[in-house]
Amino acid sequence: MQQFPNIMNPEDKEKWIKAGKIASEVREWSKSLIKPGAKLLDVANAIENKIREKGATPGFPVNLSLNEIAAHYTPVKDDTILLKDQILKVDIGVCFEGAIGDTAYTIDLSGKHQKLVEASQQALANATKVLRVGVTLGEIGKTVEETIMSYGFQPIRNLSGHGIAMYSIHTSPSIPNYDTKEKTALQKGMIIAIEPFASTGEGRIKEGGETVIFEELSHKAVRSPIARQVMQDIEAFGHVPFARRWLDEKYGVNKVSLALSQLKLNGNVHGHAPLVEISKGLVSQAEHTFLIDDEVVCLTK
Repeated sequence: MQQFPNIMNPEDKEKWIKAGKIASEVREWSKSLIKPGAKLLDVANAIENKIREKGATPGFPVNLSLNEIAAHYTPVKDDTILLKDQILKVDIGVCFEGAIGDTAYTIDLSGKHQKLVEASQQALANATKVLRVGVTLGEIGKTVEETIMSYGFQPIRNLSGHGIAMYSIHTSPSIPNYDTKEKTALQKGMIIAIEPFASTGEGRIKEGGETVIFEELSHKAVRSPIARQVMQDIEAFGHVPFARRWLDEKYGVNKVSLALSQLKLNGNVHGHAPLVEISKGLVSQAEHTFLIDDEVVCLTK
């Protein structure tokens, strides 16, 4: 049987339960922040600070992705974007002693696209019903695809759910959002995130826009004193993705630009650009984290 990195160590079970519980609490609390006139930067800071108040750290920068942006946008320092009539995806990660709870929801501030929001929500609900030890990845993807298409929308086929391991938000297996016919089966002890995306567009994404989320790749030495100094902060984030904003607030934009440029060239960090639907279609998202056991547990319920 294939060995996957997302098989939970039983000794860590309580950590996974705690991470999921905090993620759930922060998700529900955060919904009160999402209203016309709110500044996107204030929403992000409030959510990340709430995670810290609860004794955890962000598992990744809170993603606040608007309209055709499916994922990987978080506000920059001095961001001026205001909420008004957009479709907003709120993707929250909580890291508690290495265990990560990953959960997301969508709010339609325009009031015109509730059916799109429901499509991803129902796809997640229906996928949850088929989860069990032995179910194939293709079966999960088929459920997501059929649900979203029944609402008249397209699943985003080059975005997927994923395994989660200690200090690692994305591991194999990839959990498809359409019927790939993949015969790989879920195994007991897996930690996975089911993450349907529904779109009014073609159902594919591409990278676009300024990169504002990064991830550490290597500890290898770098010659620049500025880059070394910034790298110390990056390592303190706990080996999970981080926001450029977190560094800009301490060092300033120019210094961080120079340091990140050098760290990317040296192979220390990698950037995750915003993911945009290729035909500018609107996108909704829903997500929960699960423990696959004899009885499946939704950790972020």
